[in-house]
Amino acid sequence: MKEGAQLTQVETGPRYDVFHTDCPARDVVDHVTSRWGIWVLISLRKNDLRFYELRDSIRGISEKMLAQTLRALANDGLLRRTVEPTTPPQVTYGLTEFGSELSEPLTDLFDRITRGLPQPGPR
Repeated sequence: MKEGAQLTQVETGPRYDVFHTDCPARDVVDHVTSRWGIWVLISLRKNDLRFYELRDSIRGISEKMLAQTLRALANDGLLRRTVEPTTPPQVTYGLTEFGSELSEPLTDLFDRITRGLPQPGPR
């Protein structure tokens, strides 16, 4: 048996075996489904945003956690990071095609959840 990522032959061709501990797809799943990964992907669904715009759109996330989450999702190929050579540098985050594909079902999931919940009472 080979070390590292395990591929399994399936009808559609070779695929990762996400149940194997060394499978790189597991890391992507962990990053997408992390506490903040889902929120970042949904926040970027319609528009590219700068760091502080993202932070303000995701209430409760610290700058440290946002930076770690953005780094992990960018390394996974889900986000693109565009740096403008200004002083200070302006950094904009957006979804790659892969990130956009993954954010669609997440958005659908949240839409279904919010439709299924009882209407909020007055605040």
